[in-house]
This record gives sequence, structure tokens and C-alpha cells, in this order.
Amino acid sequence: MRQILDAITADASSEEIAHLEIPESYRAAHILKTEQDLWAGVPSRDKDPRRTVHVGEVPTPELAPDEVYLAVMASSINFNTVWSSIFEPISTFGALTRLARESEWAKRHDQPYQVLGSDAAGVVLRIGSAVRNWKPGDRVTVHCNHVDDQDQTAHDDSMMAANQRIWGYETNFGGLADLCVVKANQLMPKPKHLTWEEAAVNALCNSTSYRMLVGRNGARMKQGDVVLIWGATGGIGAYATQFVLNGGGIPVCVVSSPDKAAILRTMGVEAIIDRAAAGYRFWNDNGEHDESEWRRLGKDIRALVGEDPDIVFEHPGRQTFAASMYVAKRGGTVVTCAATSGFMMEFDNRHFWMRLKNLVGSHFANYKEAWEANRLIAQGRIQPVMSQVFPLEQTGEAAYQVHHNVHEGKLGVLCLAPEEGLGVTDPELRARVGDRLHWFRR
Repeated sequence: MRQILDAITADASSEEIAHLEIPESYRAAHILKTEQDLWAGVPSRDKDPRRTVHVGEVPTPELAPDEVYLAVMASSINFNTVWSSIFEPISTFGALTRLARESEWAKRHDQPYQVLGSDAAGVVLRIGSAVRNWKPGDRVTVHCNHVDDQDQTAHDDSMMAANQRIWGYETNFGGLADLCVVKANQLMPKPKHLTWEEAAVNALCNSTSYRMLVGRNGARMKQGDVVLIWGATGGIGAYATQFVLNGGGIPVCVVSSPDKAAILRTMGVEAIIDRAAAGYRFWNDNGEHDESEWRRLGKDIRALVGEDPDIVFEHPGRQTFAASMYVAKRGGTVVTCAATSGFMMEFDNRHFWMRLKNLVGSHFANYKEAWEANRLIAQGRIQPVMSQVFPLEQTGEAAYQVHHNVHEGKLGVLCLAPEEGLGVTDPELRARVGDRLHWFRR
């Protein structure tokens, strides 16, 4: 990989990069099928990604006609990396086995290891025979919607495809590595004013937030809408906050500490709730809902902005879901994409049906939505929300921090990039964006 890094650093031509030798193996953060029962009977919080995420050499897979080899300069941690590493709620090796049944090319994914990572920024090294919009040397970011468009269900909205998967979670050969394999329809131009690590952290979370709030498949936020955002300095929450501000909405941001509230004020948010200081207890000691706490949350929201939320941006899941369904205004919308505090939801249906509310399930984004979300990043209108950067060898530690919520924003991971700060090709735009690039940096 040294020769590849040297060529990228020297800004080699497309022809020169196309003739670089692809190594027979590469360094990658991966989990092992032999360890998928390691955490049996262990409480979720006690499962430690540092024990199950391994960094070492894996064989280079053959390249399919619609794929590219990508030299990964940087990647990032998403919550699905945590789920894979602790084999929760299920082992992702089952997904690889199912994928392998689809075609001869798909069989490559069913291995005794899985390379993790659903984000990447890097340089195209080689293209398959069917790739036509990209060439070696292109600087790109990767979105994680892995779909085969030969199925009619993949058209109109590819997130509705019968074989839609998340790359690096439900597939192998993900982005937490020096090399990865991606379909050509996962590629987007790298924002020129960003470093490799800044460009790597956006695609999954930024695209998810875009679909939830902005696209026609989500809540369809309009100017003046009040939007309650849980975890507003986390991965998707911090992008959601920017989309609300950028789109003329009124964010009401929920965080868990004064430090996180301070970040939001720097971003321009006025309505902030520190849930730790408020001490909400939506569940009592008997494991039952406490509706008085839902009402208290609603009162606090109205005290800040004068009305109930038009939209609730929901992703914590079981811990907050019933409260979210309650506080949304009559005719309002709860849009949900995750359940990091538990997947089994309960809520009082009376407050849902009698007040004519809407519940929208949302999952990542299609290529068009991801492209538009990346375009806003490239224009400097939406900023990366990266707080820390780890070397690839510390992927397990980074996943541990996300698992225990001791981070803000996104955690970047350097792969081939030898240090932070590389990859900027538009310093003028970077200078115009200025301090906004550092909202989350520790």
C-alpha cells in the first residue's frame, strides 16, 4: 500500500494510478465469525468492542464489473459498527450468508471475517468493466446504500429495494480499511475544501438526516416548523440541527450536558434542553410509563418556543419514543430511523390516533438524496460534525466510545492517510467556511 499512498500524495495521473499494482491483502478492521457467541448472556453495556474488533491483514477480493477498488484515506465510526462488534441485536454474519445466495459475485461476501465500516473517503484505484462515470484517480466519498438495480423494486426509491443493504454492515469489505470494494453507484465527489477525515464522516449520518427531514420520503420540513431533535450533538442529530437551521425551521435540541449545549449555542441554536439537568424519568421504577413526565417535557418545549413540535426527530428508541409520540403537536409527525436505547417500542395510542399524528419510518437514503446531501456539504452549507480522529489501529476504542456515548458528533478514523489535515484542494472555500468546520473539535 506504500506505493499507492505515494502515488496519491504525488497527485499521480489517472493513467499512473490505473497501473498501480493492487495488493493481494490489505489492513482492515474486522470481526471474526468464531467470536459471534462471545457476548452470550452479557448485558449490552458490558459488551466491549475493543475485544472483538481486530485490525490486521485480510485477502483482497476480486473486483466485480460494477465495482471499484478504493484506496481509503479515512473512514468513520457509525452505530452500526458498534452493533456489528457486539453482535447485537443479531450477528451480521447471517446477513453475509444471505447475500451470498444472490449471485456468483455475492458469494465473495460470505467469509469467516467481516470488514466493518459504512463511511469512506479516498481515491479510485481500479474500475470494473461496467463502470462508466468514474475513473482511477477520482477523489470520492462513499455512501452506504448497497443495492442491485436489476430488481424492479430498486427503482423510484432504491431504499425500497427488496435487496437493499447497508454496505459495511450487511455486506463485507467495508470502509474501515486501507482498501475497500464498493459499487459505482455508491460514489460521490469528495468535497474539495475538506480534509480526508472531514470528508469521511458525513455520508451515512448526513444523508440519513436529509431523508428524514428534507426529502420527499421523510417529514418534509418547511420553513417555520418546530423540530424536536433528540441527541442533537450526536452523529445524525448534529446534521439534523443544521438542516433545520439551514431550512428556516426552529430546532429544539435535547442534549445531556452543558458542554454539548455550548456546542449548539455556537451553531446558533437558541432552544436547548439539558435532559440530565431536567431529570426526565419517562419510565418509573416499575418499568411503566410516566405520562406526567411526557407532559413536563411538552411544557418545557412550549416555554422555549411557544408551541408543540411539528416534527420530532426520533432515534433513541425505547427510552424516548412514547414521549416523542406524546409531545408532537396535533397532526404532527414523528420520524424515526433508529433505536439505540432499545428496539421494542411502546406508546399510548390514544395520543396518536385521536390527535391525527403521523409516524414515518426512515432508513438511510437513496442515491439522489445522498448526492444532494453531499452537495450541501461540498458547498459549505452543512458542516462535518467530527470531534475526534483515531488511527485505524484504535477502531475498537473509537467504537467503545460511541457505544458508551462519551463522544460528540462523529469520530473519524485515519486509514491510508498518515496524518490529519491532508486532502484539501479548495483552500479558498475552506477559508470562507472558517471556524464552522471546528464546531465539534475537541
